[in-house]
Amino acid sequence: MEWLVIIITLVVLWVASLFKILHESLSASQAAVLNDGGVFHNRNVLLVIAHPDDESMFFTPTLNYLSSRGCNLHILCMSTGNADGMGNVRKEELYLASIVLKVPQKQVKVLDHPDLQDGFGKSWNSKLLSKIIKEEIVNCASDLVITFDNYGVSGHCNHQDVHQGVRKLLQDTSLKEVEAWELVSTNILRKYSGPVDIWLSLLSAKFHLSGVMHCLLNEHPRRSLAAMAQHKSQWVWFRKLFVSFSSYTYVNCLKKIN
Repeated sequence: MEWLVIIITLVVLWVASLFKILHESLSASQAAVLNDGGVFHNRNVLLVIAHPDDESMFFTPTLNYLSSRGCNLHILCMSTGNADGMGNVRKEELYLASIVLKVPQKQVKVLDHPDLQDGFGKSWNSKLLSKIIKEEIVNCASDLVITFDNYGVSGHCNHQDVHQGVRKLLQDTSLKEVEAWELVSTNILRKYSGPVDIWLSLLSAKFHLSGVMHCLLNEHPRRSLAAMAQHKSQWVWFRKLFVSFSSYTYVNCLKKIN
């Protein structure tokens, strides 16, 4: 009987959370509810990721939110994800996913640098990353950069390296007008709580200083599944489960990097 109550409670929470997301996506007053203060409106945004599929597995709430607010989106992917010898395939899959996510293919750049190859234990140089990111910011006239935080959601070393590259970039005094925001990593319970985590994310954002953290709900959760499905080489059963149950499919908390 106790287990039945727990299961029913979880189901109710799950449904209520999905309803909250749907309500916010249809609400004309969403900007006021989420209270981003216009920080993410009409910006030239550069999303910096480590591998093809990072954008679909982790950042779709952010991409959907920004695209609906007039932002010009660019994606810089630091590798082809060639750890298993499928780099060329994965590169093309990223282009297909970007179309689903409303990012023009011509605004997606995938690198295949000999010193930036995918793999656990393959450390990437922060100075090299900073140099490449700066070049892309100049080329795209970007005024806002978004990337992983220092844990990198999954703990992958390449995610962490990209974060360090952006931090290195911020030391460049010639880029004072560029803001950088990081995707906040959560503990494993929150990570796999699906849409239920939106409540904790909203609460967490409220407890931070105004303008330091923003919670972005995914206005199109099914688009996340559709985007990840374009990565056919990676679309195996456990990743299907991940995208379905991951809180990153439903909500992103972005924190300003100082």
